Amino acid sequence: MLYREAGQFKTTYKADSQIFPILQDRIGIAILLLVAAVGIPLFASEYWINAILIPFLIFSLAALGLNFLTGYAGQLSLGSAAFMAVGAYATYNFQLRIEGIPFFASFILGGLSASLVGILFGLPSLRIKGFYLAVATLAAQFFVVWCLTKFPWFSNNSSSGVISAQTLTLFGYRIDNPVSKYLLVLFVVAILALLGKNLVRSSTGRSWMAVRDMDVAAEVIGIPLMKTKLLAFAISSFYCGIAGALYAYCYLGSVEPDGFSLELSFKILFMVIIGGVGSILGNFLGAAFILLLPILLDVVLTFTSHLLHLPLSGSVVSHIQLMVFGSLIIFFLVVEPHGLARLWQIGKEKLRLWPFPH
Repeated sequence: MLYREAGQFKTTYKADSQIFPILQDRIGIAILLLVAAVGIPLFASEYWINAILIPFLIFSLAALGLNFLTGYAGQLSLGSAAFMAVGAYATYNFQLRIEGIPFFASFILGGLSASLVGILFGLPSLRIKGFYLAVATLAAQFFVVWCLTKFPWFSNNSSSGVISAQTLTLFGYRIDNPVSKYLLVLFVVAILALLGKNLVRSSTGRSWMAVRDMDVAAEVIGIPLMKTKLLAFAISSFYCGIAGALYAYCYLGSVEPDGFSLELSFKILFMVIIGGVGSILGNFLGAAFILLLPILLDVVLTFTSHLLHLPLSGSVVSHIQLMVFGSLIIFFLVVEPHGLARLWQIGKEKLRLWPFPH
């Protein structure tokens, strides 16, 4: 009875094609957005906003971009961090070299710059697939970092390649405190997530899934492979580029090319795999798992060592945290290889039948 859509009749095509056709989903999303937009700025500490919530939202957006490419279109990529770097440095240069440009325009132009680079490195997908494509996109990771380090123009002639993000202004209001930065990131991520939810339900999303499942059959029924694959690379890179710009301007404040390393690309890929491949919600669950679980384990292990009077040093607690974290990743992937989003979907199915047995 808690999650029953019986009696929620759809009398129009528009009502039947809503993003959230079930009333409980609409209420839940509204409450979640209300808490995120009002409750958290009022009650969360500056540490939680700066160190946890802002990176959580940014990495959720980057994982969403990679999920379009890998989860929906079936194209493996290891260059997510490189596309984030392109978005960050392009946004910086648009803000620096075009006087008076609105920061939203520079963000969009930074995302479009990342799209162009994504299309360029997506061209090999027309001839190769699978792990070979992953290796081809790996070239983007090293090439972009090399360009940003080799050519000082991108970093305004900084010898180390480090850039310091300019202070953003929106409608005359300076975005220079944690709450305003958090609200900006929340707004951008919410809008892009809703657009992504609509996108995967459109003809573009269905074309991606057809190519993912069997590209030969998709081509036989008239789906253009080149257009579909390159569009997936472009949109995926756009989302990663926006995430990179937010990463530089709303989280770190200053970034360097080496900060967008291969390790960051793998972290985003793990978020997609653990959260759920081919799922919008899974990106947020995967980001929460990767970013928040180590913090929780650190608090629990430190508290347990003090409670039991165990002589555990900080390094020992850190190593135990890594072992437990890795074991939990293996456990979740064994129990549910489709990710945390699948567990949430199973829970919703149980609520639909409660209190009757399944």
